[in-house]
Amino acid sequence: MQHDSRLREAARAIYNSVYPSEEWSPLPFEEAERHRSVHYRNVVEAAQQAQLQFLPDNAHQLRLF
Repeated sequence: MQHDSRLREAARAIYNSVYPSEEWSPLPFEEAERHRSVHYRNVVEAAQQAQLQFLPDNAHQLRLF
């Protein structure tokens, strides 16, 4: 995901909001990204789903095929 900086920053923002402290996730974002932790994979999926909501309706349909 490092090639898509906007998606990565969205994932980071979600990660820091959902996992604000070590009580929620023992790893900071960069470590979670490097190890592809379950926390990281969850926020990447959330960022991808959120990204779809910002596409025009016809672009969303084209992306599904």
